[in-house]
Amino acid sequence: MRLLPLLITSLAFAVVGCSRNNASAPASARATIKVRTTRLETVNLTLTQALPATVHPLESATLAARVMGSVNGADFAVGQSVKAGELLLSLNAAELPARLAQARAALAQAEREAIREAALVRQNATAADNALAAEDHRRIAAAAVNEAEALLSYTRIVAPFSGTITKKLVNSGDFAAPGTPLLAIEARDRLRAEVQVPATFAAPAAGSVLPVQLDSASDPLNTELVEFSAAADPLTQTRLAKLELPQNSAVRSGQFVRVLWPIGTAPSLLIPTSAVQLFGQMERVFVVTSEGRAQLRLVKTATYSSALTRILAGLAAGETIILNPAATLRDGQSVIVSP
Repeated sequence: MRLLPLLITSLAFAVVGCSRNNASAPASARATIKVRTTRLETVNLTLTQALPATVHPLESATLAARVMGSVNGADFAVGQSVKAGELLLSLNAAELPARLAQARAALAQAEREAIREAALVRQNATAADNALAAEDHRRIAAAAVNEAEALLSYTRIVAPFSGTITKKLVNSGDFAAPGTPLLAIEARDRLRAEVQVPATFAAPAAGSVLPVQLDSASDPLNTELVEFSAAADPLTQTRLAKLELPQNSAVRSGQFVRVLWPIGTAPSLLIPTSAVQLFGQMERVFVVTSEGRAQLRLVKTATYSSALTRILAGLAAGETIILNPAATLRDGQSVIVSP
């Protein structure tokens, strides 16, 4: 009866031994598989240096009181979108409407006197100087009306442009004196990346398109160089450059980005990112040999874009690499190139 368990155990070891022998079979004995390939060619690649930059709005303003009064209707909130000319708050200055009424009354009286003096001059009943003096009084009264109207308009705080409220510095009921900051607003549609460029770097022409990288996971945005200082800062030996970001891009004011500044050109190899496999801390690529076999190569790479990778070492122009290599592909395995 003890022979049956011993027989089963022996069979189990035999099966395991066969399985291990199959897994360790040489790559040359594996089945031939079809692969897609591409041929490497040298391209004249523009080399860039990543420079830290900060996003700023093209238009920003801090609105302050120009007359004295208490704050009314400050019901807006930080982050609220507003349109150009929209009323944001008002100041209660009761003396200004009274001043305007007084100026208008004085203007009406001055106009009547000017009309009367002009009529007397036509009748030779008064001197011409009297008519001129009356006209001067009328112009002074008209200027007083304009001044009172301007002061009254300062009690209405409106958005100077369309944008977003970034700071709220007062609340309803607060007292505001001339010069008191009330709120801050930034334009939301036009943003610029401002970067300090080393003075030794070349200066691209105005209007040049430069890439700006928001993060390592996304492709760079194409931006336009709109301003570049001709003078270098004597302390940092850098020059300020401003690049206009495309509208509706996923950036916000104050965000940190990287400008890929051109520093020269060099012959380089670019391959599809899908051809590179990660093996622990190593990067590898499969090359098709002249005998029609897959050859494993360890490579050193640098990020170029989400779709393309720059080869720094391990490959040469003219070689054929395998695209999207299968996880089961092994070094030395026979391959057939798909058309």
